[in-house]
Amino acid sequence: MRLLLCVPEYNLDSEFDRSLQSPPPTIHTHPGRSPVNRFIRAFYFGVMILPFATGFALLTPDALAQENQKTAREELAAALVKIYEPREFVGAAKEPLKYRLLKPVGYKPGKKYPLVLFLHGAGERGDDNQAQLIHAAKDFADEKRREQFPCYVVVPQCPKAQKWSEVDWSKDSSELPKDASQSLQAVKELLDEMIETAGVDPMRVYITGLSMGGYGTWDAIARYPGFFAAAVPICGGGDPTTVDSFSKLPIWCFHGDADTAVKVNRSREMMNALKAVGSPAKYTEYPGVGHDSWTATYSNPELYEWLFAQQRLAN
Repeated sequence: MRLLLCVPEYNLDSEFDRSLQSPPPTIHTHPGRSPVNRFIRAFYFGVMILPFATGFALLTPDALAQENQKTAREELAAALVKIYEPREFVGAAKEPLKYRLLKPVGYKPGKKYPLVLFLHGAGERGDDNQAQLIHAAKDFADEKRREQFPCYVVVPQCPKAQKWSEVDWSKDSSELPKDASQSLQAVKELLDEMIETAGVDPMRVYITGLSMGGYGTWDAIARYPGFFAAAVPICGGGDPTTVDSFSKLPIWCFHGDADTAVKVNRSREMMNALKAVGSPAKYTEYPGVGHDSWTATYSNPELYEWLFAQQRLAN
């Protein structure tokens, strides 16, 4: 148990000086009022009453663990903010798209590098250009992984009132919207520009996303067939009628069977549709796992071995 003490401010020197000028106190020894008994009562008062009067805080082991986890997350976020460069892109819609960019380790001008696009979930929307680094970013920024698979990692942030795919997440099924969302279209324009100017290998552009980003991943591979080399949608959903357009695309889909935020059937129906058209897509369903099926996924070394082995077929 950890004890935090809040002490009110006062002039210690003046209090100490006055105590030296005062005569020593008289100690009375009435029955039941010995110095020892007084000390015990004073100690009891201090332990039981003062915490509420002076700001003591008693932390249970669980509370202390949560505080330590919060501190660790804050330290990690601070480190990621330094590794992922803050950027802004303005596309055809003339609205700024904020994003973070992780560059390849040991970048060499003239060399082409793979690019990974990560689409975050609904909870990380905003305009601080930091919240989208909460999930997955640390896994792609792992030092050994960066050395093994040098690549660009693009992490855009969707504005608060927008989505990667304009569909209703609460429904059991959905159709591919006629037009790309403003945010997804801006991301596509950013990737096109990077392929032209930043030394990106157009044959090795990968996409992954979780929750809202999972929906965005399914939307993007259906909307831009032949653009991506592989896709990793996590706890999302798409339109099963669109699978013909990406039936040959390497896909590894993940979902928890206890997910109550996005029903596992959304991934199952996509995988069943892909299987019906002969797709080689892979599917991992975590038993007993709820909405957070991304932590286990992005921490799995096999994912990266599989992902960076994929290459887009020439048109």
